[in-house]
Amino acid sequence: MGSAALYHLAKRGSKVLGLEQYSIAHHNGSSHGISRIIRLAYHEDPAYVPLLKRAYELWRELEQETKQDLLCITGSIDTARGDLQGYNGFKKSLQSAQEHNLEHEILTGDEVNARFPGYSLPSDFMAVYQPEGGILASELCIAAHIKAAQSLGAHFHAPEKVEAWKVDDATGIVTIFTDQGQYTARKLVLTAGSWMPDIMPELQSAVVVERQVIGWFSVKHPDPDCCTPSGKFPVFLLQDETDYWYGFPQFGYNGLKIGKFHRGNNIVAHPKDLDRTVSLDDEQMMRGAISKFFPVANHEMTKAAVCMFTTTQDSHFIVDLHPKHKQVVVCSACSGHGYKFCSVMGEILADLALTGKTQHDIDFIRFNDARPGQKDMMHSLQQRGAPVKPPPTSFPSKL
Repeated sequence: MGSAALYHLAKRGSKVLGLEQYSIAHHNGSSHGISRIIRLAYHEDPAYVPLLKRAYELWRELEQETKQDLLCITGSIDTARGDLQGYNGFKKSLQSAQEHNLEHEILTGDEVNARFPGYSLPSDFMAVYQPEGGILASELCIAAHIKAAQSLGAHFHAPEKVEAWKVDDATGIVTIFTDQGQYTARKLVLTAGSWMPDIMPELQSAVVVERQVIGWFSVKHPDPDCCTPSGKFPVFLLQDETDYWYGFPQFGYNGLKIGKFHRGNNIVAHPKDLDRTVSLDDEQMMRGAISKFFPVANHEMTKAAVCMFTTTQDSHFIVDLHPKHKQVVVCSACSGHGYKFCSVMGEILADLALTGKTQHDIDFIRFNDARPGQKDMMHSLQQRGAPVKPPPTSFPSKL
C-alpha cells in the first residue's frame, strides 16, 4: 500500500518521501512469496467489487508505464459444497458476481475437474468460475510502484524505521521520528501493516497479527501444463466443512502454491515474535488439502514461506483519516485479502492526503465505532495516547 501511495502522490506533483524499515519487497511482512491472487467475484463483500474494477485498470496502467508484466490472468474458482450451511463462500461469490453483472459460470465439481485437470473436487461441490481472476507478481509490483514514483521525483529511504510521530496542534505540522533522524511534513500516510500498532498503539485493541504459512508442491501429470497459468488452472478459493484454502498454479516457483486462511492458534503477539520456521505440522496441514483436492501435486514440497496477516474482527480493511489528526491517513489492517487492492488504495490514499476525501466508496472500511472491536479504539484515537485494552487473542471466524 505504501509504495502505491508514494507513486500516486508523486504522480500528482507532490513532494513525497517513502520510508521503509527493511528493503524493497522484503520477506518480513505480508507481500512476499512471489504472487498474490486478484479476483472480481468477491465473497468477502460485494462492496469491494467497484474498487477491484478500478484496481485492475490501475495495474494495467502501471504495466504500461513500467513496461513490465505484473498481472497474469488465469481465471478464478470460488468453490464449496453447494448445501454447506452457515457461511458459504461459493454462494457469497455468486452473489457478488450477480449483483455487479460480472461474467461468470456456475459449475459442478465434476465440471470443474473435466475442464481443469489439476483439480479433483468432490461431485457435490459447486463453483463460480470468473474469467478475469489471476495473479499479481507481488514483489515486482512493489518495486514497480517505487521505481515509477522515483522517476516522478519521489524520494525513498530504506532501510529506515519510523519510530514515532506527533502533530503540532498549533501549526498542524507532522514530525516523523526515525532511527536515523526526523522529518516534518504537512501530511502523513501510515501503511505499516503488522507493525502499525508500534506507531499507532490504539490499533492494538482492534487487530490481531496472524502467522501465515504457504507451500509449493511439485506437480506430476501427463499434461505438463495442467497446473500452469495457461488457462488450465485458475487461482482458487476453496471452502470445505471447517477450512478456507487459497491457491495458485505454478508461477515463479516450481509447484502448485497453497495456503489456508485464518489457521487457528496462530496469533502472534508482535511481528518480531513470528516463528518463520516451517514445521512438519505446517506441511501436513497443507498436504491434507493438496491430497484431497489437488492430488496431482501431492508430491515433494519444493518451497515454503511464512508471512503475516493483520486482521480486524470483521475482516474488513481500515482506511480513513485519523479521527483526531486529519493530516494523518491510516491504511491497515487489510485482513489477509488486501494486496490486490494496492493500486486503487494508492489512489485513495493520495486522495485522502491531498483533499481529505475520495470519490471511491470506502464508507464500509472507514473507522466506525459500530464495527466490531472499534469502539474502544475510536475512543483512544480521539484521546491520542490514552491507554488501550490488550490486543485480542483470537478473531471471530466466518466459518
